Amino acid sequence: MSDSGPSPEIGQIVKIVKGRDRDQFSVIIKRVDDRFVYIADGDKRKVDRAKRKNMNHLKLIDHISPEVRHSFEETGKVTNGKLRFALKKFLEEHADLLKEGE
Repeated sequence: MSDSGPSPEIGQIVKIVKGRDRDQFSVIIKRVDDRFVYIADGDKRKVDRAKRKNMNHLKLIDHISPEVRHSFEETGKVTNGKLRFALKKFLEEHADLLKEGE
């Protein structure tokens, strides 16, 4: 199966389009393969209980959080606080994405 779409990266912001958490934003914290990733937001979905999601249920946003990426490069892990900070910063800069669904 050949998928020409962009590949997910650690630290990338995603919008959940299917499931209970639909229309919420989260961060990719681990890639399983080309089809599945683990996501967390640091608030409702903590790092230690990350959600395994099918890529078909996510919309990749063209933004990779530098804070999350640097944390993974330096220590190999990320804190819940850093995820919350990255999402808050992203949503403040891109408030137009919140109005998109209204």
